Amino acid sequence: MNGPVKIGRPFRGRVFRYGDHVNTDVIFPGRYTYTKSRPEEVVPHALEDLDPTFAGRVRPGDVIVAGWNWGCGSSREQAAVCLRYAGVGAVIARSFGRIFYRNALNNGLLAIVCPEAVDALEEGAEVEVDLEGSAIRCGDIAYEFSPFSPAVRSMINAGGLIEQTRRRLAEG
Repeated sequence: MNGPVKIGRPFRGRVFRYGDHVNTDVIFPGRYTYTKSRPEEVVPHALEDLDPTFAGRVRPGDVIVAGWNWGCGSSREQAAVCLRYAGVGAVIARSFGRIFYRNALNNGLLAIVCPEAVDALEEGAEVEVDLEGSAIRCGDIAYEFSPFSPAVRSMINAGGLIEQTRRRLAEG
């Protein structure tokens, strides 16, 4: 599994572009939900019904740019987990399915709402995501997004709510 993204450390990646209403069953097919759980098992199936080449092409820090309602559908947390395990640094969308958004944060996958970036970024473009500055940069242009709250920033720095909770429990 790739390390978590941290506030204060910009990261770079290539853009993978997808459309509106991509549901959790397309992100991680339901037929694997109860049979695959380890990173090496789930990554090969990430987006396989939408983009069969995705798992073989994605690299750490790459970014998914999507339209409306990314992650709609069931509450399948594997949809967020498989993208994080694959190394996706962030999903930038016009909007997210409510449960996907929460699952993403719980599991350390950044979910950023930034319609201006969605309109402008093209497949394969190189981008930099700066969480401290709340900006996505492509060339000379920066697209600003709303900063994350202190609670979400803390979760992001811990690698997600699940990891944050594990650490707090271990500390006693």
